[in-house]
Amino acid sequence: MMEKCRIGVVGLQRGMAYAQNARLVDGLEVTAVCDFVKPYVDRAVSALGDGVKGFTDYDEFLDSGLFDTVVLCNFFHEHAPLAIKAMERGIDVLSETTPAITMQECADLCRAVERTGRKYMLAENYPFFVTNLEMKRLYETGKLGRVLYAEGEYVHPSRSEELNWLAPGLRHWRNWIPRTYYLTHSLAPLMYMTGERLVAVNAKTVQAPELYRGTARRHADAASIMMVETDSGAVFRITGCAAWAGHGNTYRLCCTKGSVENIRGTNELFLHYNSWAMPEGESEYQRYTPSWPSNAELAAKAGHGGGDFWVMYHFGQYMLHDIEPFFDVYNSVAMSAVAILAQRSALEGGKEYRIPDFRSEEERKICDGDTASPMPDENLNVTLPISPFDYTPAEKDIENAKADWKRMGVVEYN
Repeated sequence: MMEKCRIGVVGLQRGMAYAQNARLVDGLEVTAVCDFVKPYVDRAVSALGDGVKGFTDYDEFLDSGLFDTVVLCNFFHEHAPLAIKAMERGIDVLSETTPAITMQECADLCRAVERTGRKYMLAENYPFFVTNLEMKRLYETGKLGRVLYAEGEYVHPSRSEELNWLAPGLRHWRNWIPRTYYLTHSLAPLMYMTGERLVAVNAKTVQAPELYRGTARRHADAASIMMVETDSGAVFRITGCAAWAGHGNTYRLCCTKGSVENIRGTNELFLHYNSWAMPEGESEYQRYTPSWPSNAELAAKAGHGGGDFWVMYHFGQYMLHDIEPFFDVYNSVAMSAVAILAQRSALEGGKEYRIPDFRSEEERKICDGDTASPMPDENLNVTLPISPFDYTPAEKDIENAKADWKRMGVVEYN
């Protein structure tokens, strides 16, 4: 165990939230930051102060000796290579997004953790909403019985101006990423509540071109509906990141004795037991607002419904006290594999795909050589189609996006 964990942060737009939340946890200290955009580095160094050093070169940053662990908030499709490079230099990793965009990367990341002995954790924050923590607590009491079916919806529609601000450039990852790939906010809470392991997936995609007028988005998919089978035979229905109206998140556990779900747009839960299987002292129907299990004041200061605090709290427990996190490398790459294989399922009309058990090297070998990716090369070509539907933004959509990028003064990634 260590008394203090020095942190380096990569990617200084989203990364600044992690740098600030690290200060809420005793024993965590941000000592260095890195981004390829120098104004972002300068801004972060000024905001964080206290001798924080800034870098624009990742290798120089890793070789600085200024930190014990790195928080990766870089582009979505570049996490596995940067994580592996850090671990090979003896640096632990907290990754802000699902770590892999190919099956090969899933296997390689697991092997890197095992080979180097470094710590790896996924910084997924939605499991730590107050309602989701309460649903986990309820499930672990056994009063609900065994999970049979669960739902996770992450719905985040955006105006064209916001989409363009988030995706500045023709090759920016947000303009290409399939709907299945952005799935942790819908899937991770269900995994965390139940502890289930993922074994199979199939998917269908729905399209709405009108949602993307005026943007450089390379697909017009509104959502991918995924059905994920677990090791106990339960089925999780998840949306990935959906763009239909209206914004919100919903989670539901349907079990053998009762069910529980959050009430959209509130911090309330609705709990319903079968009348003939009601636990002693309970009522058949309950609607209530749960409380934080602890650290309520600190969680209230953090973003994403308190989830940002809890990520850094569990990260601190892992780094400083060797308490293993739920979202270790194996559960993390399992979600990446769901995303990748669900996309293939959608492309093939809903075919089921089996998810490897990444704790097994024999099963990881299945992934070797599988490098198909939806991310474009310098000629905007991909090796995995990003949608089952044909769609290309019109020239006027591209022109509008470029005008937005110029007006907003964002750094264009091409």
